[in-house]
Formats: sequence, structure tokens, C-alpha cells
Amino acid sequence: MEDRAEAPRAVDLSTPNVARMYDYYLGGKDNFVADRAAAEKALEIAPQIRLAAQQNRAFMGRAVRHLAELGIRQFLDVGTGLPTQSNVHEVAQGAAPDTRVVYVDNDPVVLTHGRAILGGAEHVHIVQADLRRPEEILDNPEVRERLDFDRPIAIMLVAIVHFLQETDDPESMVARFREALPPGGHLVLSHVCGDALPASVPGVTEVYKHSSMPIVARTPDRIRAFFGDLDLLEPGVVNVAQWRPDSAETRRIAEKYRRPYFLAGVARKN
Repeated sequence: MEDRAEAPRAVDLSTPNVARMYDYYLGGKDNFVADRAAAEKALEIAPQIRLAAQQNRAFMGRAVRHLAELGIRQFLDVGTGLPTQSNVHEVAQGAAPDTRVVYVDNDPVVLTHGRAILGGAEHVHIVQADLRRPEEILDNPEVRERLDFDRPIAIMLVAIVHFLQETDDPESMVARFREALPPGGHLVLSHVCGDALPASVPGVTEVYKHSSMPIVARTPDRIRAFFGDLDLLEPGVVNVAQWRPDSAETRRIAEKYRRPYFLAGVARKN
């Protein structure tokens, strides 16, 4: 099969890239042979990954739309991944055109594609920084110039914290983002959970060990703990399809797939 995307210069095409693998699960075209091969290996072990990725993306859209309806006009999307349909700024600005969105990623592939695709969008900016260094993001002059941390803001950590290793101390890193929220701010977070199909976790983990970023599935209790003392919005931390489903198809999926494979929640700081 020929590559469907044109590779930016100096991009490693031999190592599967997690952002491009995710793009493949979503049916995107910004992926290459190595990405597709690794993604297919993961799907052989856990076929539900594709549906989970699609439902995670749909959760993000519902969460952003809900927060925009609540009046949130600033979004900081950390670990944004490759641009696809229904990006944060598209959903938020659909409700309020003056909404400001800053995307953050440390992956040069994401940055190259993101700047090319999103560069012309109004009130949208992309910053290169690393989730593992929260202050690098929160104190970034480009971020501070565009977002006012004295006003309500939503920090998005969607499908990214599971790429933090235990040695990174993920609890402390997420806590730093919680602390940075002003009153009325929200944390949006989703995370792979291994409790639903524990037998598949070692195999999928092994596939990702050979990618650009290893993955770590965590328990429901640990995922809930990432929200700290913030007030969880209903229905709490649930499977992604169960977070305020807005269509008959999503409700059907939410009813059918109740086991915690991919958990998500939205919480408010008072």
C-alpha cells in the first residue's frame, strides 16, 4: 500500500508514531506504513481500540460543546494530536466565534501538520511544549499572551496522560494543571483503562513499546484520582460513550460497552 500522507522533512517513517496510529484508528489519512502496521497489530489483540478511539474523540466534542454552552471561552488542549474533524476550536467556536484555543504538543509531526492545517484559523495558536514539564506550558509566553488565567479556562488532557510513564509521576503533573485552573475553570481528561480486558493489556503495551511513546493503562481508581478535589460534572468518570451521549447511536454503544476500557470525565474548580 502506498503512503497516503506526504511526510514532512526529517520525520522518522520507520518508527510507529502514536499520533499517526490514533489518526489511523479514526480513519484519517495522515499516517504511514509503519503506523498502520503497528495499529493493525494492536487491533488484532484488542479490536475495540478503534471504537474506543472514535468514541473518545466524540466525547471530546461533547465536552467542549457543553463547556462552551456554559460560557467557557478559553481552551488549552495539551497533547492535541493530529488535526482531524471536529477539532476543539471548531466545536467551541461553533458556539462562540470569539473563543480562544491554544493547542500544545511536543511531537514535530503534529506541529508540522497542525500549523499547516490550523494556521489560518482565527483565535487559534499552536505551541511546542512537553506535558512532562507542566511549567513549560503554563508559563509559556505564547500561552499567557493568548489565554487569561484569571478567567475561566478549560484544560484538556484527552487521551494523553496514559503516555506518561510511572517514572514521570503523572499524579503530580496532572495536579499542577489542576492548580493552575482559576475558579470556574474545568479539567477535561480521558485515559485508557486496562480493567475491562486485562488479558489484552500486555500485548497492546508491547506494541506501543516499539512506537514513539509507550502506553500505560491504569485502574479506574487511579484515573478518578487525577481529578483530585475538583467537582466532577455528572455522570462522573465513566466509559467515554457514557459521558452525556447525544445520539441514539452513542446511547446504543454506551449501553453495549459498559466495561471501563477508556474512561473520561469533566470537573470544575470552585
